[in-house]
Amino acid sequence: MNSTSFSLAYQNRGTWLDLAGGATKLLAFLLLSGISMIVLDTRFLIFLVILSLIVLKTSQVKFSEVSTLVKLVLFFMAINLFMIYILAPNYGAQLYQSKTILFGSGFYALTSQELLYLVNVSLEYIVAVPLALIFLLTTNPSEFASGLNRIGIPYKVSYSVSLALRYIPDVTKEYQQISLSQQARGNEISKKAGFLKRLKGASAILVPLLLSSIDRIESVSQAMELRRFGAKKKRSWYFSEQPKAVDYGILSAVLLIILVGVILLFVNGGRFWNPFVK
Repeated sequence: MNSTSFSLAYQNRGTWLDLAGGATKLLAFLLLSGISMIVLDTRFLIFLVILSLIVLKTSQVKFSEVSTLVKLVLFFMAINLFMIYILAPNYGAQLYQSKTILFGSGFYALTSQELLYLVNVSLEYIVAVPLALIFLLTTNPSEFASGLNRIGIPYKVSYSVSLALRYIPDVTKEYQQISLSQQARGNEISKKAGFLKRLKGASAILVPLLLSSIDRIESVSQAMELRRFGAKKKRSWYFSEQPKAVDYGILSAVLLIILVGVILLFVNGGRFWNPFVK
């Protein structure tokens, strides 16, 4: 398997993001994702999109590493937008208290207000995805676990999160290996096959993947029990991170962005920016 294949494994790329603590990046991800869901101001969301893409670029993460996940997120985003329009085509008009028809007629006439609402929903996705990728691909699982424990989270929970991050790349690699073995047996699930055939083939991969994951969980659980994991209230860490200048800088910038979002809530008189008000 080449180095450019899909993987969500941590790699130290030597950027400033690798110097930041895992707990700091998690807190920044949660705060920025949360404010993007609360403040549906298109101008503010565009700013967050540009910021998240710039930070993703500086992280030196290659698109080939995350292309599969990005395409999957875009696919589900498209389904979500389609279902929103089908189920509530007039929600935007109700939300912005005006109605400007762009084209069509009747119940499913597309309005400027509905289009703006769908754009805002899309921007929420585009903000969250780069931030999540930055967190996953630039965070050492062991350092992240020790950082969570340092800020007061029980070490059992911290270690569980660390294991989850550590096994995400293993699961993705195993999925690829099972996929290649299925194709070697004549089960075509590559881009050459039709959508339904690929979907059926993917479902066939999930069963052995699930069974192997259960075996891995069992092995890890037994190994941790043999080492008396959880017997004491505290534990030491092989990797231990102390807050650094970059951590304080990131948190300060995030809090400033949160403050701007809170101010916009008062300026706009609510969560939504309404450009249709004269």
